Amino acid sequence: MAPRSVRSRLTSRKAWFGAAAVVVLAAVNAPAVLDVAGGKYHAWKIDQPSYKAKRGHWSLADLPDGHDLNSIHAILLRTGKVLLIAGSGNDVKQFNGGVFKSTLWDPAADTFQKIDTPEDLFCAGHAQLPDGKVLVAGGTARYEMLKGDVKRAGGAMLVKNEDPDRSRTFPKGTVFRSPDGAEYRSQFEVRVPAAKKAVSATGTARVTASEARVYVESDIDGRRGITNTTTQYAIEGLKGEDADNFYGIANKLGLDKKDFQGVRDAYEFDPVTEKYTKVDSMSEARWYPTLTTLSDGKVLAVSGLDDIGQVVPGKNELYDPATKTWSKAPSRYFPTYPSFFVTGKSRVFYSGSNAGYGPADKGRAPGLWDLSDNSFIPVPGIEDPDILETSSSVLLPPAQDNKVMVLGGGGVGESKKATARTAIVDLDDKKPAFTRGPELPQQTRYLNSVLMPDDTVFTTGGSNDYRGRGASDVLRSQIYDPEKNAFTEAAAPTVGRNYHTEALLLPDGRVAVFGSDPLFGDKANSRPGRFEQRVEVFEPPYLHHGDRPALKVRQASVHRGGRLALKTRDADRIAKVRLIRPGSATHVTDFDQRSIALDVERRGDGTLTASVPRSSSLVPSGWYMVFGSDRNGTPSKADWVRVEATT
Repeated sequence: MAPRSVRSRLTSRKAWFGAAAVVVLAAVNAPAVLDVAGGKYHAWKIDQPSYKAKRGHWSLADLPDGHDLNSIHAILLRTGKVLLIAGSGNDVKQFNGGVFKSTLWDPAADTFQKIDTPEDLFCAGHAQLPDGKVLVAGGTARYEMLKGDVKRAGGAMLVKNEDPDRSRTFPKGTVFRSPDGAEYRSQFEVRVPAAKKAVSATGTARVTASEARVYVESDIDGRRGITNTTTQYAIEGLKGEDADNFYGIANKLGLDKKDFQGVRDAYEFDPVTEKYTKVDSMSEARWYPTLTTLSDGKVLAVSGLDDIGQVVPGKNELYDPATKTWSKAPSRYFPTYPSFFVTGKSRVFYSGSNAGYGPADKGRAPGLWDLSDNSFIPVPGIEDPDILETSSSVLLPPAQDNKVMVLGGGGVGESKKATARTAIVDLDDKKPAFTRGPELPQQTRYLNSVLMPDDTVFTTGGSNDYRGRGASDVLRSQIYDPEKNAFTEAAAPTVGRNYHTEALLLPDGRVAVFGSDPLFGDKANSRPGRFEQRVEVFEPPYLHHGDRPALKVRQASVHRGGRLALKTRDADRIAKVRLIRPGSATHVTDFDQRSIALDVERRGDGTLTASVPRSSSLVPSGWYMVFGSDRNGTPSKADWVRVEATT
């Protein structure tokens, strides 16, 4: 691929002398000319080989006409292509028109391909599955509406069932009628399970009504549709015992602000057929959920806004890829898009990073959650715990060290707060606690953080105010070295990135950055922002250190605890080999990335053998990129291998 450079082509000595001459003229004549000359010199400077070798280099991918995409989700597939999901792309006009988009980008060929998208996957959750497919669950059933924009009263209706012998499903559009004739129509299908029946030792039967919740809306506009009292509603069309057993109860149905509402549907995306396939739906509707692939290959779905726009109250679920069905998981409340890291057979670590929605005093504390007994051990020590929203979190490389780093963050909701704080916790400590890390160059929220093949972490972008208000995008990048516990300045991006932005490591060792959804388009916050369409690609310094080592995997798959045969002409040069799980990112949260160190054995014939760790919590089943790096950190291009369960 040869991306179109966004830098000047001023690479000749003649061009440099021309820029210097302009500087002299500018000093005599006009500051404006000086600005032009300064810009030309900067463009020349950052295009020099010595600068690239020290700081890296940015360029733009060529986005063809007609392939505009509000990239909300970016997922690296085992084919090397990137699945970019927009759904309706935070555009209510697209939502109302039923226009939902996905695009496949091939970084190697620099081509873009439109993909049929079955429904609005905007703000869904996603996770890599053991077979290389991608699970995408949740999405958007309804856009938020501010209080003054709500035309029809609505809210939650509890649908009751007092029949212990059967459940019942009511379709979308079911009418609930109050005693005084007010009518409300369900906006979604709702299934009510059978009531519970218990018989005492004396033979007395006791029936407890079951219930399910559904969002309903008045049939009439304006205040006449408001109900402020708790009322029981009859269900239109039911007669006799059915009318007695099935009914609705609502406390208040009003014209208040309506938040986004989630969906229950789930899909698997196949990177080979390049198609979505519908699988079993979740029990709970979810918008802004986190999906985490556990050590046994099942996927944990947590949080999100439900079908009435409230944070799912701790009702979590497990997806089994073998049966393609969902089951109940331990109950625990988290704010939306919480950052999880698998740290044991049935244990996940919650770093405290999240994407908002939910009260400031509930579910925000970091901790270790054991799914086997639903215990939660808080992990203390982080500074500015009230500024963890829109922060970034990573499992530091290599994953064997079991250390998690939190970077930056903002205040709850639309707060102007931001922080330059980083914090690190060693989860192998007897009593894990965060300790202070090196500060970012400035206060930053929406920071993207990407694990690199040389065991560093590349961080880029963000803003120091909510959704980039006041033109507050941070045009900086830096590279964190865990061994030195320090940041090094990297080349600055040219495109600002804040809300709805993602970054991924590509198989060739570069980093691609997508999206950005600023609230406003100017410093004065006087005009609406526009979704950022450009894809900017970072070439790390290690790609400007000369030729790269070559490495190929000689087998299609390997079992955990097994050995990986590697073919290379550079056996003596390669110092380390890493398995890197492909990224799956949205809202500056990457659900999948992790880098695992492999022990390497050199044979006399110049080949390498790498040992894959046996632990399923360290190396979850699935597809991985295999990188080999020399002593200077220069990596090979990645080859792919599937890691399977131990036989």
